[in-house]
Amino acid sequence: MFKVLTLNNITVEGLRRLPRSRYEVASELTHPDAILLRSHKMHDMDIPASVSAIGRAGAGTNNIPVDEMSARGVPVFNTPGANANAVKELTIAGMLIGARNLCQASEYVAALEETGDALNKVVEAGKKQFAGFELPGKTLGVIGLGAIGVEVANAALSLGMKVVGFDSAITVQNAWQLSSGVEQADTLDQLFQRADFVTLHVPLMEATRNIVNADRLQLMKDGAVLVNFARDGIVDDAAAIAALDSDKLHSFVTDFPTPELIKHPKAVTLPHLGASTVEAEENCAIMIAENVKDYLENGNIRFSVNFPEARLRRLDTWRITLANANVPNMVGQMSTCIAHAGLNIEDLLNKSVGEFAYTIVDVNDEPSPELLEQIGSIEGVLALRNLGKPV
Repeated sequence: MFKVLTLNNITVEGLRRLPRSRYEVASELTHPDAILLRSHKMHDMDIPASVSAIGRAGAGTNNIPVDEMSARGVPVFNTPGANANAVKELTIAGMLIGARNLCQASEYVAALEETGDALNKVVEAGKKQFAGFELPGKTLGVIGLGAIGVEVANAALSLGMKVVGFDSAITVQNAWQLSSGVEQADTLDQLFQRADFVTLHVPLMEATRNIVNADRLQLMKDGAVLVNFARDGIVDDAAAIAALDSDKLHSFVTDFPTPELIKHPKAVTLPHLGASTVEAEENCAIMIAENVKDYLENGNIRFSVNFPEARLRRLDTWRITLANANVPNMVGQMSTCIAHAGLNIEDLLNKSVGEFAYTIVDVNDEPSPELLEQIGSIEGVLALRNLGKPV
């Protein structure tokens, strides 16, 4: 019986992937095998030593102590792409909101007290100040061509926009999904120089902090629109406000309010609505539950932010998994231990990424406690799991 601790409400469609015959799922558990969460901040949390996996129903993992978990050999899973359509739709809406001054116009009408013909006259007189512009023919700069960025770029093309994308580390899979009509910018500065609109779809890390700054905003065309439904901290908000004040920016639409932005008449601030749809929450919950389940039961890793993807089909054998530092001869030492114990290796997979590696090994007979202890004592081993035979 696996124990799964939930730190936020996880949609029931996801929890159904964890059958009650094998899983105990609750918001209060001692010695959990895994933790599922959405936005709960874990950095000050005492994470039990029993935890072997953490799954976040969403893409960002800033609320999880990933480095600490990596040192403990605990994979942290996320759900890239599960909320892609929800964020894509909101991004397109944000572009329209910014270009057509929709929120400001709505606030104007909401403040009117006239009725009848007087109301009609005031509405007609006031609409001139909210005149906007259309999307076709305008150039959209998309920063980050992951699952969301690709969908946004392709959708913008279908709306008649020109699209320029920048991603220094686009995957082959995402490149295949990207329309051939999307042009590539060699640098961020080049993208900003061409853009009437810029939208952001990158995680927050040191390399992306304040990538939208005063210098880059000055490169944009006058009266441009900036949209941020990615992460707080990617845009230098003070620089964006200065650009709004000088009319360099026509509008800034963001999911990350600050007191200064809330008060600004040309900024539209939303309460972090990026993935707030029923469909996105269900997709994220299903994806994270299935991937954590596959790890707990089979040791397979898919969509982990700190350990490599590693999936090996199950045989009618005993399975051992090993999370370790990415150092030489780790597989050799483990194989020697297995051979000295008189066991045969039926199948083996070893993958590495950066400082960490992960190994799945299937053996022909049950490993003894002594063998497991011997393998676990190899220098550099972070976590060892004995999964036994498939159920």
